[in-house]
Amino acid sequence: MINNKDLINKVKSYNKFLNPDILSKAYEFALSAHKNQKRDEGVPYIIHPLAVADILSDLKLDSATITTGLLHDTIEDTKITYNSVVKEFGKEVADLVDGVTKISELEDKAADNSKAENFRKLILATSKDIRVLLVKLADRLHNMRTLQFVKEENKKIRKAKETMEIYAPLADRMGMNRIRDELEDLSFAFLNKDARNLIQKRLKFIKNHREDNFNSISTDLIELLNKNKVKARITGREKTPFSIWRKIQKKKISLEQLTDIVGFRVIVDNIDDCYKTLGIFHSRYSAIPGKFKDYISTPKINNYKSIHTSLIGPQKHRIEIQIRTEEMHEFAERGIASHWKYKSSEKFSELSWKEYDWLRDLVEIIERGNSPEHYYEFTKLQMFQDNVFCFTPKGAVIKLPKNGTAIDFAYAVHTKIGDTAVGCYVNGTELPLQTILKNGDMIKIVTSKKISPSLHWLSSATTGKARAAIRRYWQDKLVDTKTKKNKEYFTTLEIDLPHQPGELGEVSTIIGTNGSNILNVELLERKDKFLTFSFDLQINDLKNFTNLISQIKQKHLNFKIIRHKQKKNAFIQRIFRNFKRK
Repeated sequence: MINNKDLINKVKSYNKFLNPDILSKAYEFALSAHKNQKRDEGVPYIIHPLAVADILSDLKLDSATITTGLLHDTIEDTKITYNSVVKEFGKEVADLVDGVTKISELEDKAADNSKAENFRKLILATSKDIRVLLVKLADRLHNMRTLQFVKEENKKIRKAKETMEIYAPLADRMGMNRIRDELEDLSFAFLNKDARNLIQKRLKFIKNHREDNFNSISTDLIELLNKNKVKARITGREKTPFSIWRKIQKKKISLEQLTDIVGFRVIVDNIDDCYKTLGIFHSRYSAIPGKFKDYISTPKINNYKSIHTSLIGPQKHRIEIQIRTEEMHEFAERGIASHWKYKSSEKFSELSWKEYDWLRDLVEIIERGNSPEHYYEFTKLQMFQDNVFCFTPKGAVIKLPKNGTAIDFAYAVHTKIGDTAVGCYVNGTELPLQTILKNGDMIKIVTSKKISPSLHWLSSATTGKARAAIRRYWQDKLVDTKTKKNKEYFTTLEIDLPHQPGELGEVSTIIGTNGSNILNVELLERKDKFLTFSFDLQINDLKNFTNLISQIKQKHLNFKIIRHKQKKNAFIQRIFRNFKRK
C-alpha cells in the first residue's frame, strides 16, 4: 500500500508545479481527523483516503484534486467542518470536499424510491466542478475493491447495482476506460458470481497458451511494420470477465467460441501512420467483415479515438487490433483527466468542456423541473447506447444513439426545432419523423410555428433530451391550470402479443399498474405466432403513461400508438347519442 512519501514522489513525477508541503499537510490533517476510525476490513481508516489519492495520481490530476482525495471523508465522517477546511486549504479544496461529501451523504440514504432524486443531486454537484466526480469515482473504485469486507449482503448488492448503473457509465462518458472496466468487473463479482467464476477458470486454463501467442503475434506485427518503415509499439489488453460475459450474451455464443480474449493495441507517432498501419495489415492479412470501425474520423461520444479492426492474423489466429497515437492512447486510459497538461500551470483547459455537452443537457433537464425518474432514464439511455453520426444541411455533425430517429435529431439540433417539427428529408427524400437514421445520413427538418410536439413521439424518441422535452410540453397540457388536476387523454395502443397463454393478461396488468384505464380491447389480426390486439386507453398521468411505454419496450413487443382514434369515432358516437335521445 502506498504511503505519504510515495504519493508525493508519484505526483512530483508528472506535476512540476506541486507544492509537496500541501500534500504532507493534507495527509497529517486526515490522519488526525480519522485517528480513532477503522475500515470494515479492520485497517486504519487513513488507508482509504490514501488509496483514493493514489488512484487520482494514476490519472495524473492536479494537486487540489489529490488533496481532496486525502480529505474527502473528513467533513462527512469526523468533527471537521467546511470552514476549518477553508481555513487550512483554501476555498477551492473545501468546495471540492464539500461536493464529494454531499454525494456520499446521498448514498447513505439511498433506497429504490430515492435513487433518481439522489442521482439528480449527484449531477448538480458534479456540474459545478467535474473534479468532484473524478474524486467520487476514485472513492467508489476503492470501496468496490474492498466491498467483500462489508458485512451486510443487501448493502453489497445495492452498491454493486449502483456502481453498474451509474458510476461505471459515468466513467465511460468521461473517457476513463480503465476505471470503467474495473468498476464493471468488481460489480459483476457480486451480481453474477457464478458466471464470473466460470469465466475466470476458463481464462486461467488458457493463460499460458495465450501469453505465448500474444508474444509471437506481436513480434510478427512489429516486424511487418518495421519493413514498411512504420515506428510502433504494441501493448496487450486482456478483456475483463465482465466484458467477456457481455460479449457472449450479445453474440449468443459460448465461451469456447470466443477467440478475441486479448486485444492488440498498436501505438504509432501520428494519424497518418494510423491509416498507413491499417493499410499494411489489411494488405497482408484477411480482414473480418463487419469488424472495422474508424473512431478517428468519427470519434465516440466521449471523444474516444482509435481505429478498430479484426483480422485473421499471423499463424491464422483471429485477432482484434486497435490503432491509435500516443495522445489517443493517453485519452483512452485517462479520459478527461488527460486534459491536464501541466505546461504553464495546473489549470484545467476549459476548451475541453465542449466534449461534455451531455452533462450540460442533463443539467438543463434537471433545472427545468422534470421528474427525477425521467432524467435518471435519460442518463441510462444516453450512456449505454452505441452511436450514429448524422449531418445537418450545413454539414454540422449530430451524434445520436443507435436507432435514433429524426425526432431525436431535431431535438439534438435545438429544443425549439424539435417542438415545431412537422416532417423531414433524409438524404433528399421526404420521410416520416419516426424514421430510424443511419451513419452518414443528411437530415433536413421541416418546422411550423403552428405545430406542437406529439405525445405519440415518445414511442419513437430514443434520446433523453427528446423524451424530456416531449414530456415537459405534455405535462403542462395534461394538467388543468385552474384546478391543478390532471386532464384525461385518450389514445390507442396496437400491440403484437406472442400466441401464448397469459400474454394478454400480463400486458393488461402492466397497463393497469401504470394508471391507464382500458376502455376497450379488440383482437385485430390472428397470425401463426402473434395476435394483434387494440387497446383503447384513458390516460390520467403522463409519467405513468411513459413508464407504460418503457415497460412495453423492455418486453421487446412490436407496438404502435394510434393518434386520436377516439376523435375519428366522435361523429359516429354523436349519432348514437342523438339516436338514444330520440
